[in-house]
Amino acid sequence: MTGRQGPLHGVRVVELAGIGPVPMAGLLLAELGADVVRVDRPVPQPLPDLLVRGKRAVVIDLKHPRGAEAVLGLAEKADVLLEGYRPGVTERLGIGPDDALRRNPALVYGRMTGWGQEGPRASTAGHDINYISVTGALAAIGRADGPPQVPLNLVGDFGGGSLYLVTGVLAALHHARATGEGQVVDAAIVDGVSHLSAMIWAERHHQGWHDERGTNLLDTGAPFYDVYATADGGWYAVGALEPQFYARLVELITLPEWAGRQHDRAAWPRMREAFAAAFATRTRAEWDQVFDGTDACASPVLTWAEAENDDHLRARSVHARADGHTVPAPAPRFSHTPTEVAQPGGVWGEGGRNVLRDWGVESAADLVAGGAVADDTRDGA
Repeated sequence: MTGRQGPLHGVRVVELAGIGPVPMAGLLLAELGADVVRVDRPVPQPLPDLLVRGKRAVVIDLKHPRGAEAVLGLAEKADVLLEGYRPGVTERLGIGPDDALRRNPALVYGRMTGWGQEGPRASTAGHDINYISVTGALAAIGRADGPPQVPLNLVGDFGGGSLYLVTGVLAALHHARATGEGQVVDAAIVDGVSHLSAMIWAERHHQGWHDERGTNLLDTGAPFYDVYATADGGWYAVGALEPQFYARLVELITLPEWAGRQHDRAAWPRMREAFAAAFATRTRAEWDQVFDGTDACASPVLTWAEAENDDHLRARSVHARADGHTVPAPAPRFSHTPTEVAQPGGVWGEGGRNVLRDWGVESAADLVAGGAVADDTRDGA
């Protein structure tokens, strides 16, 4: 958290503690160089925030008479505020968009929800799996003869959530820097996942994409875009969509009889059987040797542990170390404002007074003394 000069160096972000997409957005902004201060609750959350790296922490009791004042004091000095509460919660706490923008008209107030700020489901609880289930995305993931497959929480929380929140915040920050006018960014996972699916919606209208799971080009419907078991119980991924790549694939798996039948849908079931039989004749490592350096669009399916040691990922330094553990390195990469991996964040309940002082919150000492802000830091620390 010291000395980083990423493209967001000098940007101040307040993150109201939560789980999932808001902490991920805060981590991304921190690794881009922003100074991110996480506002924790007096009692740690039942589900821990595992994305605390790169952030300083301050505990503020929002039920204290001066709790809202402490948050607004930070918001007044910030460029961005991120919150992931249900609709109306920050307003009831006195730290809603109107409250914050009155104190800081140039503030970007980023709101992250699953359902959005309005609508029949807006006030109800949910998680990633619920949000992607109503967008069509979950129904589309899986095989024709099986149930929908849950894609971890990558599609909803982090794809349709965090990344859209960050995109909106950065766009609004650009506007604020140019005009002095802040605004509210309303990011909802159902919105983001639906927008992520723009290509599929276009395919439905123009290319005949079917709602039946596992029958289309990219959902394991096509034998040349699927995974196959190897002789040792491993898996190999095939994505030979273009004709030249498909031709190379069937050549390398020694099935030349299928060279001219890539888009013969009637033959796909038999093609899949032939591909499966071919891949089952060699181990995953043996197929690595066959496909190495080729344009067959075939690659091993690696576990998390194996990915850490993959030659290509190691050559690009895709992984880094933080607090003795492997973590993903920051992405994307910049030629003139390089980023660094975010290191362990602030300790819960410690350093609140220093955070407020660093940001120039004038009432820092009074807020700590009055109990609105917790601080275990000793004098002189």
